[in-house]
Amino acid sequence: AIVFGEMASGARIIEEEIAERYEVSRSPVRDALRRLEADGLVVRIDHRGARVTSVSRTDLDEVYLCRIELESLAAEQASKHWRPPADESFARQLKAMRAALDANDIRTYFVANVAFTDAVHRASGNATLERLLKSIGKQALRYRYLAYCSAPTLMDMSIEGNREILDLILARKGAKARRITGELIKRSWQTIREIIPDE
Repeated sequence: AIVFGEMASGARIIEEEIAERYEVSRSPVRDALRRLEADGLVVRIDHRGARVTSVSRTDLDEVYLCRIELESLAAEQASKHWRPPADESFARQLKAMRAALDANDIRTYFVANVAFTDAVHRASGNATLERLLKSIGKQALRYRYLAYCSAPTLMDMSIEGNREILDLILARKGAKARRITGELIKRSWQTIREIIPDE
């Protein structure tokens, strides 16, 4: 709900409402809020409750500065360590992205795009890197989705970029895969910066 903008940036989170919405008790809601806080998606203030973390250029810049380095490293490592059936997973997600783009289905495109990057992370063969990316990735998700909703042309750019990255990974050209990954994320970052107002 946070990633897809169903809970707005800065919105107050009321435990009772969440428990009712998902038909659970308040205990798992509190646990979920603790996890979301650790992931940087929720902020809790003493005696004032929890709120969705605000979307900001500062947060975006911090997240994407880390994301460029880590995602690029994952692409380079994937080129060295991938093994079948990773190549089939890459191709399947790329095909799903293309089908979603043709159908102008941004949400489905986004889900397939996230699955593609997750497959690259797994193929890196580096559990520590994958764990770091999973943590930073949760903060990046709502910016990524916002980017596709606000600038759908990014989806075309993303497909072409990911296809090139895939070819480089499968050809085991790690240095170039690393560079192209960084360039693709940087272009996305710049586009999102234009959408988000200055603090």
